Amino acid sequence: MIIQPTSLAALTWAGAAAGSAAPSWRIGSVLSARPLGVSPQGLQVLQIGALAVEADVAGGQLPAQFQVRVLSLGTQPLLEMLSPQVDPALQRALRERLPQQNGYAPLLATLDAVAQWPMLRQLPPDLRTALALLEQALRSPADITSGEGLRVAIERSGLFLESLLANPYGSPVLPQDDWKSALLRLAALLDRRTQAPPAQNGDETAPPLLQRGPQAQPRALPLPTTDDDVAPLLDRLHGDVRAALARIEVAQLESGTGPLPAWMIEIPLQGEGGRDVLQLQLEYVIDAGDGGRGWNLGFALDLPALGAVQGELQLREPRLSVRLWAARADTVQRLERQFTALRQRLAACGLLLDQLSCQLGLPQPTGRYSAVLLQATA
Repeated sequence: MIIQPTSLAALTWAGAAAGSAAPSWRIGSVLSARPLGVSPQGLQVLQIGALAVEADVAGGQLPAQFQVRVLSLGTQPLLEMLSPQVDPALQRALRERLPQQNGYAPLLATLDAVAQWPMLRQLPPDLRTALALLEQALRSPADITSGEGLRVAIERSGLFLESLLANPYGSPVLPQDDWKSALLRLAALLDRRTQAPPAQNGDETAPPLLQRGPQAQPRALPLPTTDDDVAPLLDRLHGDVRAALARIEVAQLESGTGPLPAWMIEIPLQGEGGRDVLQLQLEYVIDAGDGGRGWNLGFALDLPALGAVQGELQLREPRLSVRLWAARADTVQRLERQFTALRQRLAACGLLLDQLSCQLGLPQPTGRYSAVLLQATA
């Protein structure tokens, strides 16, 4: 991978390549790195240590955060990308669950079909109760429009269920409004009927969510409902519930593998005329240059009225940068019309806005690991 300096970092890069202006750039030094986006020329923009550089990524995609070791300096510094050390038991658990996991959209479509089944009242009472509890675990758009509401939705997304139960001051009973808790109740009842069918995810197994980065998920096509036997629909529901549970467990396992805290959170929403999925990527970051600490928040959402929308917020208090992307031009215009009000609200909160932009088109995912060497040129 050939890395060229951006114009903003050219002077710093020259000193770093010579080993004089940046003490951290020494042979054997380990530097933090992360992708920042894609340049107009199609090159990947990376932050490596305190430098911003452009990279021609020929060997694959990169994770959201990684580390490199300086192998050589001079006019063409050579950087080795370091592989994270992962517990073998954790790797084994990931390998078992990755082929089983699937997104929430198929499950939400199946739940819609079950809810519209004309003979719904003929289902056993305990199964109807479990379905009702799962419906209650869905959040509404109004629930996540406030800071406290979003915090509760994240806490009850299923990712932190075991942590809540392990809290000595918490309830020893499964919380009814937790998404994973509701899925576990329903899965236990469906398991009594029949063994869950194998997941149908195609020939390739998708990597964990954190390695892919935020991706907007559209609604699945609605399923036809008839007066026929409900057994096939419940079998489908059984498979979708087990796939959703595997997806949560993959996200839980993956959240502890990085050098810094990072989570990929999915929140199912009861939208207008259907159900949607809000995806959040929350990362704690330490800037290698000045040691500053902060948070990165990425999100992705695909609504029928707006199309796919993604965003990234970088908070280094009191400074904030906001970048948005939308797949449709009319959505870009709608979002930009809200910029003035957003600037005013952020200023009232004491935040200094460094950047606020919205681009047409979605960013290329930059989360997949790549075991390549990074070769840098001045």
